[in-house]
Amino acid sequence: MLQLAAANGIDTLDTAIAYGESETCLGEVGVQDFKVVTKLPPVPVDCTDISDWVQEQVLASLDRLGAGAVYGLLLHRSDQLLGGIGKKLYRALQALKDKGVVQKVGISIYSPHELETIPKHVRLDLVQAPFNLIDRRLYTTGWLSRLKNDGVEVHSRSVFLQGLLLMSKVAMPPKFAPWSELWERWFKWLSVYDVSPVQACLAFPLGFPEIDRVVVGADNINQLEQIIGFAGSRPAVELPDLHCDAEDLVNPSRWSRL
Repeated sequence: MLQLAAANGIDTLDTAIAYGESETCLGEVGVQDFKVVTKLPPVPVDCTDISDWVQEQVLASLDRLGAGAVYGLLLHRSDQLLGGIGKKLYRALQALKDKGVVQKVGISIYSPHELETIPKHVRLDLVQAPFNLIDRRLYTTGWLSRLKNDGVEVHSRSVFLQGLLLMSKVAMPPKFAPWSELWERWFKWLSVYDVSPVQACLAFPLGFPEIDRVVVGADNINQLEQIIGFAGSRPAVELPDLHCDAEDLVNPSRWSRL
C-alpha cells in the first residue's frame, strides 16, 4: 500500500502514538519516502515535568517509526494549550522544533471554534480539522481563509464523515433519521447524476486550494486504488449542498448519545 501511495504522488502519512501498533508497523515497512505526521496523547494529570514527558513520548515515537525526525507533531486536545500547562507544553514543542526533531507543530481539532480559544502567543504551523460535504464549518466560519492567510498548513480529515456518506439508504442507522431530508437530497443527487459517493466526497475538499492535504484511511490496496482513482477526477456536475451545523451529526464523538 505504501508503494502504491508513493507511486501515485501521496507523500504524507498520518498516524498517532495512541493508534495501537500503527507507528511500529510503519517503522517496520519504512517511512523514509514520506512526511510523517504523528500526534501526542493528552498530558497525564499527574505529570510533574511536561518537557521531559514530551521528549520521552516523541523519542519513543521516532524509535518505533525508525525515523530521525517527523514532519508534524500535533496535539489531540487543543485545550491543553490553555493555562499554565499550556505554556510549558508549547515551550516543549518549540524546543523539539529548535532541535530539528519536529518540523511543524500544531493541533488536531473537532470544531473550528477550538481555534478561537488558542492563546495569542501560540504560533501554529499545522492544523488538522474535519471538513466534508456536510461539515463545512472550517469554511463557513472563515477559519480556512484565516489559517491560510497566517501561513498555517491545513490538513482536512473525515472526508467520508466516518463512512456515513458512503452508506446506502437501507444501511443508514435509524438514529440519523432526524436529518432524513438531507439524506434524501444526497441519495437523489447520487442517483440522478450517477456519481460515486467516494468521488463526490473527495472532490469537495480537493476543490479548495487552501487545503494542503486531505487525510483518508484505507484498509487494503483495493480501497486505496479506488481512492486514488477518484481523487484524480471531479464530477462533471455541481456538488450538492449538504451543509449542516448540527453538532450531533457532524461530530462523530456525539453519535453514541443519539
